[in-house]
Amino acid sequence: MGAVTSTSEAVETVAEFARAARERDAELVVFPEALLAGYPRGASFGAVVGDRSGVGRDEFLAYSRNAVCVPGPEMDQLAAIAAEWRLHLVVGLIERAGTTLYCAAVTIDDMGRLVGRRRKLMPTGAERLVWGEGDGSTLVVNATRLGRLATAICWENLMPALRLNFYAQGVEIWCAPTADARDVHTATMRHIAVEGRCFVLCANQFALASDLSPEFATGFDDSEAIVCRGGSVIVDPFGEILAGPLYDEAGLLVAEVDLDQVARGRYDFDAAGHYSRPDIFSLKVDSTPRSAVVWREAAAAREPTDMATAESTEDPVQAAPAAGP
Repeated sequence: MGAVTSTSEAVETVAEFARAARERDAELVVFPEALLAGYPRGASFGAVVGDRSGVGRDEFLAYSRNAVCVPGPEMDQLAAIAAEWRLHLVVGLIERAGTTLYCAAVTIDDMGRLVGRRRKLMPTGAERLVWGEGDGSTLVVNATRLGRLATAICWENLMPALRLNFYAQGVEIWCAPTADARDVHTATMRHIAVEGRCFVLCANQFALASDLSPEFATGFDDSEAIVCRGGSVIVDPFGEILAGPLYDEAGLLVAEVDLDQVARGRYDFDAAGHYSRPDIFSLKVDSTPRSAVVWREAAAAREPTDMATAESTEDPVQAAPAAGP
């Protein structure tokens, strides 16, 4: 898909792609990393080692104002879109919690319910200047009518421990909002599909320098320069590409997902099951919600609620949904 320059425009883009996806009988649509509020590609926010400029602080203020709250009005709009078109949506966004920003993604089911929220565990490189680190409380595979969905954002897909955590929770459909347009990222998506014996839906934007928000300083002099060439792709549990990768243009990829292929694939390889050798290897995952301040006298009432554990009450079915990033 193409880039957008404002949060309101991004919500409209979700609606447009949702309509197009439903026309092609899709039931799940995955959108790119930081679609709402924007991936600030090329922005410096006035930072050098040992100093931050006043202009950079103003840029961060503008970026923060574009971010969304979960729950919040933009979530209500996404919920309405999902319910209207009877679609499951996985949407990348920048979440504002207080005055801290997180690169996150939400999963909304086809009844408009928020069934999952992820916060990126480790921002990459200069992303750490503007995004906080998520904790283990959102490392949850969400049960939906379509199957068990997990979301890994961009270079989280390179974290072996994170992957094993999702494999152990029985992920069937792996959603990967990303900003990585390199050929090697497609290789990573194929590897995860084979390693996890799951379907992988990767979504990235196609963007020109002129598509970037004018509110943030950018490092691109040529407005027609391609700053992100896309690379959305859908892969089956045996590593075969079902659709894409889509480069150098905006578009919608659609493929049929037969969850029986997951069981067929795990017949001879199950990374967290019969192939795991727990007598030799083990993984400890801390899923405790973390807060900088806890009031002991009212800890139960004040500690943050883990919204990511809210799951659909419907039993997953072994259907053959169409899916599209």
